[in-house]
Amino acid sequence: MELFNVYPIVNITPVKALGAKLWDDQGQEYLDFYGGHAVISIGHSHPHYVQRLTEQLQNIGFYSNSVQIPIQTQLAHKLGQVSGYEDYALFLCNSGAEANENALKLASFHTGKTRVVAFKGAFHGRTSGAVAATDNPKIVAPFNAGHAISFVDYDLKAVAEILHGGDVCAVIIEPIQGVGGIIMPSDEFLQGLSLLCGAHNVLLIADEVQSGYGRSGKFFAHQHAGIRPDIISVAKGMGNGFPIGGILIAPHLKASYGLLGTTFGGNHLACAAALAVLEVIEAEALVAHAAELGQYLRQELAANAGAEEIRGRGLMVGIKYDFPIKDVRDKLLSEHHIFVGNASDPTVLRLLPPLNITKAEVDRFLEALYALTGKMVEAVPQASALD
Repeated sequence: MELFNVYPIVNITPVKALGAKLWDDQGQEYLDFYGGHAVISIGHSHPHYVQRLTEQLQNIGFYSNSVQIPIQTQLAHKLGQVSGYEDYALFLCNSGAEANENALKLASFHTGKTRVVAFKGAFHGRTSGAVAATDNPKIVAPFNAGHAISFVDYDLKAVAEILHGGDVCAVIIEPIQGVGGIIMPSDEFLQGLSLLCGAHNVLLIADEVQSGYGRSGKFFAHQHAGIRPDIISVAKGMGNGFPIGGILIAPHLKASYGLLGTTFGGNHLACAAALAVLEVIEAEALVAHAAELGQYLRQELAANAGAEEIRGRGLMVGIKYDFPIKDVRDKLLSEHHIFVGNASDPTVLRLLPPLNITKAEVDRFLEALYALTGKMVEAVPQASALD
């Protein structure tokens, strides 16, 4: 049997990783400025993370949700405390797509309605409802295309017109679009959207799968706008590489037996991984670090990268050029041994490094980028420039 060939693969085989560095089977070191699609939040092979998983595996790795699993409650309490959502409930699953699928299902159950409003450029996953709400017809199979989805721009009037139809159960939005190219709705738009949803008995779902867990310089990117969505979906950085996802659910949404379910979601190992992530984020103040170092990175790029636009918040950064970035991305990897990402917009370079990336590692990336784009690195600012 062969693998089903759906991924374009670079000819690199990582065999070891630590912090923001990877090593391949030839001993070559790489700087990870992409974190495997924003998954590596606390750095590769963090000692506390390794210890937590090892100790858990030596006791019990899995049993189903038909028994008491106290570590799930520990995770829910810790996540509520660190995120500021202590009054919300947590449903655990295995991935971002599954989190969004359950969020949409819960919204439809709660409202009794079917239509979903999503936004142009959105990416919410590849399962049935999540991919229908993803603005990419190439990955939507005919089987998935039967969902009632309305795609709109960041236009409150356009949203209001659809909500007036009375059949909308949910509006789903990425507070920062990742795959779309680090596109951000304004804080004012998010505030207006929240008010509109409340006025029409429509649930607001914040897809924080990529932008959550401190990446934006706040625990959740929507917190920059001061709103509280009805449902928040999480994954990626939640487990630092261990498959886990979930939805945070507002207290006015009530649970009942059988409403949602999963076999593997919330298993002992996944919860141990997720707890380790939260403990490291808190102990090492990684949310504040992402805000501080992200500001430095974006300021340096704005001054020296020769780009049309520098986008993002915290350590979720997009660099938009007036040319396709494929050659730059390829040469960063082949010549400078730095992993970076792209986006659906071929002119955007996407940066999603581990939240504990160091300033020296940021400067190494900047030097490589400037060398490739013909820009010279200016004198490194003093530490006060990070404030």
